[in-house]
Amino acid sequence: MQGQLVSGRYRLADAIGSGGMGRVWRAHDEVLHRAVAIKELTAALYVSESDQERLLARTRAEARAAARINHSAVVTVHDVLEHDGRPWIVMELVEGHSLADAVKERGRLEPAEAARIGLWVLRALRAAHSAGVLHRDIKPGNVLISAEDGRVLLTDFGIAQIEGDTTITRTGEVVGSVDYLAPERVRGHDPGPASDLWALGATLYTAVEGRSPFRRTSPLGTMQAVVEEDAAEPRHAGPLGPVIAALLRKDPATRPGAAEAEQMLAEAAEGRRPTAAQAFVPTQHTRYEPETQTGPEYAGAMPSGTTVHTGQATPTGTPYPPATGPTTFGQPYDTTGAPASAAPARPSKRRRLRTLALVIALAAIVGGGTAVVLQQWGPGGLGASDSTSTPSPSASATDDQRPEGGVPASWVRVDDPLGFSLYLPGKDWKREVVGKEVDGLQQVDYTPDGGVHFVRIAVDTSPQFANAYDHQRDLEYQVGEKLVDYKTVSLEKNLYRDREGSLWEYTWTALAKDPPYVAGPRRAIDQAYIDRDGTEYAIYMSSPASDWTATREQFTAVLKGWQASGS
Repeated sequence: MQGQLVSGRYRLADAIGSGGMGRVWRAHDEVLHRAVAIKELTAALYVSESDQERLLARTRAEARAAARINHSAVVTVHDVLEHDGRPWIVMELVEGHSLADAVKERGRLEPAEAARIGLWVLRALRAAHSAGVLHRDIKPGNVLISAEDGRVLLTDFGIAQIEGDTTITRTGEVVGSVDYLAPERVRGHDPGPASDLWALGATLYTAVEGRSPFRRTSPLGTMQAVVEEDAAEPRHAGPLGPVIAALLRKDPATRPGAAEAEQMLAEAAEGRRPTAAQAFVPTQHTRYEPETQTGPEYAGAMPSGTTVHTGQATPTGTPYPPATGPTTFGQPYDTTGAPASAAPARPSKRRRLRTLALVIALAAIVGGGTAVVLQQWGPGGLGASDSTSTPSPSASATDDQRPEGGVPASWVRVDDPLGFSLYLPGKDWKREVVGKEVDGLQQVDYTPDGGVHFVRIAVDTSPQFANAYDHQRDLEYQVGEKLVDYKTVSLEKNLYRDREGSLWEYTWTALAKDPPYVAGPRRAIDQAYIDRDGTEYAIYMSSPASDWTATREQFTAVLKGWQASGS
């Protein structure tokens, strides 16, 4: 489409961004002779005629929402038009990058810089809320930073809600990025300005830590965490820490207002610890009771009746590991006050019971027709959804480019539509799409027997972690909480395709209620790496433990035959 003239006026130059709903182009306005950005709603190509009407209505609503906001930190919308039967939005061109890009490239931002960015986003939100507009999709990808002068702008009001407008979403539909949905929105309550401030808090957490605070191995798990769990304490937030804690209060009524949050962010941007933030994270007294503490892991726990002081409420009976003191954000501290571990503290038995209840409630909501995109982030066995079986694409038993050594002559090469190729043991391995694409992540399985043995490939064009090792460590914690008898065999950094990677192997016991698995011991191995284009690939293989010797040999051959466009 490069060079195409849109609506007789805008000449497309090159694509500068893409997502699940559309693509953004750099273009030239041949009437006013200026550079602009144009959002092409590619989703319109794949929806029904009735949904096209909804999409067009939503696009017009985005233009109206942005047009109502007069602020230098909001991307200006110039025009909305129809071309080729699809809606297009013409916007101010910001030459720069998103906050998500900055975190991806640098790992994390310094607290003062993150506070400065958050301050401008908050000012944009204050202007939007004053105009009666809720953004509802605050996330790092929608925060732009100008390369010319460092100006911060908020963009993509595509799912904004305008006060007084009738809704253009389906009944029960949840809109927004799951990682940044406020707890009240997960529960199905109407959003308010405080919901945008929650999302800002989660965005700032991501900026200073390099990962989102609540993302788990599936969207369902993420929503559970948003409602039930405290974020692990940010280790690199500095003076921004108490501001993030205040914005991430579960009850929207207890979060700071926009004016208070702006003052806190201004102080944090100057390197000062905001004193007002402490009022929103008050010290609480919790009486420790030992009745739930059993087993050697709690040897040396605090005695019965000990009063602890925490930045957030701790349920009576929550276990404390040996030689640890107060916790905030769910992360243990040692006796010196320094974080004892980067991993979030494990939830208590009581919290697990509440989480289970939430799983059931959310499953009932989803089953009742709520339009939530559910996607499995991590490796196998954690509730993949919407699997669609298709014949293996482009399978060929002969290939002159077959890698030397390690790939048996009888294996077939498969060129996958997601842009990679691999060798498989035979033509009987069928392709199954796992879930739907979410924020650049897509997954497919290849299996000869309906999932008892399978290879899973995950392709993530917008990885949440700076490297594969940190990602797998996070997944290790999440998987360990969910799988019966989970045990890590190994997890270590390595080099794969001349890139820094990570190799993770583990075992667990599958239950009879976990189809398509055969009940009993299973084993899995996962090679992950980020290629030169910034795409993260995970090559994962799993089978019953009794077949592991053969499966492990097959995995080695799969790795030797793997090819990806950016590798």
